[in-house]
Amino acid sequence: MSLAVKKKGAALIALLAIALVLASLSGAGMKRADAAPAFAKGADISWVAGLEAQGYTWKDKNGKVRDIFDILKNDYQINSARIRVWVNPNMSDYANGYMNAEKAAALAKRAKAAGMSVMLTLHYSDSWADPGQQTKPYAWQSFNFTQLMDAVYSHTVYVMNTMKNAGVTPDWVQIGNETNNGMLWEDGKATVSMKNYAWLVNTGNNAVKSVFSSTKTIVHIAGGNDNALFVWNIGGLLANGATFDYIGMSLYPSTSDWSAKVDQTISNANDLINRYGKSVMICEIGLDYSQPAIAKNFVSTIKTKVRNISGGKGLGVFYWEPESPPNYNGGYKLGAWGADGKPTAALEGFLN
Repeated sequence: MSLAVKKKGAALIALLAIALVLASLSGAGMKRADAAPAFAKGADISWVAGLEAQGYTWKDKNGKVRDIFDILKNDYQINSARIRVWVNPNMSDYANGYMNAEKAAALAKRAKAAGMSVMLTLHYSDSWADPGQQTKPYAWQSFNFTQLMDAVYSHTVYVMNTMKNAGVTPDWVQIGNETNNGMLWEDGKATVSMKNYAWLVNTGNNAVKSVFSSTKTIVHIAGGNDNALFVWNIGGLLANGATFDYIGMSLYPSTSDWSAKVDQTISNANDLINRYGKSVMICEIGLDYSQPAIAKNFVSTIKTKVRNISGGKGLGVFYWEPESPPNYNGGYKLGAWGADGKPTAALEGFLN
């Protein structure tokens, strides 16, 4: 064997050794969540960027100021972060770019660096999309339905590529948010055209998969205890050829009826799983911050019951904006941080 060949062989061995070391470091030291957890214990943290811009900080239960991702992950076992994306929030009444694709990607990158999985919720609006409003983005107002589908596809691809450029692979992506009566009204309103709604879901699903083939897509509906609503909506989508992976639910009970509504939600989830064969994720929950003991019991109960759904088809539970201080953004009272800057007991329900 010539000296040149020996040198080449030694060089290849050295490069292989370096690659193995780097792979080991990335797996152990970088704290990246490379795969979705078997059960997601999550928090929607979309307000973090805006709160930080206002100078807000978070204390742990001992009164020490720490990074919010550190507190959620290491004190409360929150392993997943949910982040919303609006199309162009500068055009809405919620300005300053919260939450556009770029700000969402910055939060998602922080979540991944903290060892969390990431769920994105695509609102397909410049502001809040929910059961009472599914307003088209300003720039899409005059589009016909074909142009609307094209806009959904290109926007979704743009968001996915923005995540990709930030080094983030989302584990889950919601195609719309709380689409109880469809999305992008009036064209995609389910009571007007279930077919249009289904095609929009397909368009979003296909756009996500074109960038991240392994990312799971979700159709998310509020009122997780309302079986008739879910059968009408999910059944209607599937009858019209919609393609998506999981069913998402919201549940916002009161301090007096939470136990009954959890049971109704679990019953609904089991029925949907049996009907459609799709796993279920509880994408949003919340309870009055001033009743932390009840909130803790609520979180613990729904977490346990979802995790115990047969066949492992209960995928996780997400608390909506637990980091928000009392009465933030016009009076939101369902967070899990008190006026003293410390967390309430609510998130302790996620432990173990």
